[in-house]
Amino acid sequence: MAYKDLQHFIRVLEKDGQLVRIKTEVDPVLEITEITDRVSKSNGPALLFEKVKGSDYPVLINSMGSYERMNLALEVDRLDDIAEEIEGLISEVSRDSLLGKIKMLPKAMQLAGIFPRRVKEAPCQEVIEHEPDLNKLPILKCWPGDGGRFITLPLVITRDPDRGTLNMGMYRMQVYDSRTTGMHWHLHKDGRRNFENQKKAGDRKVMDVSVALGCDPAVIYAATAPLPGEISEFLFAGFLRKKPVELVRCVTNDLEVPANAEFVLEGYVDFDDLRLEGPFGDHTGYYSLTDYYPVFHVECITRRKNPVYPATVVGKPPMEDCYLGKATERIFLPLLKLYLPEVLDINLPLEGVFHNCAIVSIDKRFPGQAKKVMNAIWGMGQMMFTKMIVVVDRDVDPHDLSTVAWKVFNNIDAERDLVIMEGPLDALDHSSPLPHYGHKLGIDATKKWPEEGHTREWPDDIEMSWEIKEMVDRKWKEYGIE
Repeated sequence: MAYKDLQHFIRVLEKDGQLVRIKTEVDPVLEITEITDRVSKSNGPALLFEKVKGSDYPVLINSMGSYERMNLALEVDRLDDIAEEIEGLISEVSRDSLLGKIKMLPKAMQLAGIFPRRVKEAPCQEVIEHEPDLNKLPILKCWPGDGGRFITLPLVITRDPDRGTLNMGMYRMQVYDSRTTGMHWHLHKDGRRNFENQKKAGDRKVMDVSVALGCDPAVIYAATAPLPGEISEFLFAGFLRKKPVELVRCVTNDLEVPANAEFVLEGYVDFDDLRLEGPFGDHTGYYSLTDYYPVFHVECITRRKNPVYPATVVGKPPMEDCYLGKATERIFLPLLKLYLPEVLDINLPLEGVFHNCAIVSIDKRFPGQAKKVMNAIWGMGQMMFTKMIVVVDRDVDPHDLSTVAWKVFNNIDAERDLVIMEGPLDALDHSSPLPHYGHKLGIDATKKWPEEGHTREWPDDIEMSWEIKEMVDRKWKEYGIE
């Protein structure tokens, strides 16, 4: 059964023993982060801070900060259940071509009765504040070197001026004053593309933007998902929750927002108004550097009568965002396989925080196939940001980092098996000499064939015979050591 809203999810977390209420007053400036960071690093529970200094609203944080809570958020026993459902959907929608499968996928989702539904009244508009004041919200300053307070879990909604479709993405927002924030649209993000296209159209001086804070977990996750352009985030959230997302028209613009949100910030971005944003302690574990970004002007805040403010903290992994990334790894594996059928599994290690490392196992059938896979992955959407791709054979579990390291350390010849590729990098990458552009590394750790220039005999792995293994297994049980 789909979660009605964020507060429904909170009740389920508490019933499941996955949430702790903090009744002592805490400061949103640094203190909440220090507490949350300690809890995250110890694989602790979700936290609901009920008394936050300077605000009347409680703060929910770390709500999806574990594998268990991520499964609970998306209402599955394991994330691979969603992947298997997508695989089934892909196999049904089209058998003709790759392009046909992609184009038919959103239509198949719509037929499942999960297309977003418009409503006229919504909980997110129980209270309407035409004189908005962001200072009333318990917005966090996460790290000592941050440029200010940041809204860290916003669902930013814009409209594609060409297609008229809504887009929902998650971009941090630095609070400048009571009515303005930064809008951290990266160069490669859909929100930035809508901004640039609307500006290019030249028929308006501003672009409408609305920001939802605190929705049911499927909607929150969908805002982070690297979806193909044909699939709406709201449609995808409906697919995840098995129930349509209800949308309501905003009070001051014609955008539509999730009706079950806790808060909605309505406003606009002025095409000519740029301001210095940052630094910000990011998921890389380093401060992302300052740069100029558009300014979001808040014209109205709507909310529930008794809302909960959602937040997350990013920093050196593991943190909550790592588990959102692992959900993406599992859920989108079928789409990767659709393009690359030789791919068997993929691991995006927590330490790689989304884009910095991918370990891929393949069914190798021809020479050079590992390098073909690397280049194909670098050509796929947000996978273009992947700084390191390690390719291993089918008999290697990419989630077994010890075995992967063994294969890399022992199987490669540096000149033959390392690929250095130039191309786009994530805006948060601090290590490249230039912003947005740099070098990426591919490592072919598969066994090499004569056709790949390895004419020497490749030695067998050291393995005990199955007869000895079975004999020891029997004795192991007899000795009671299992």
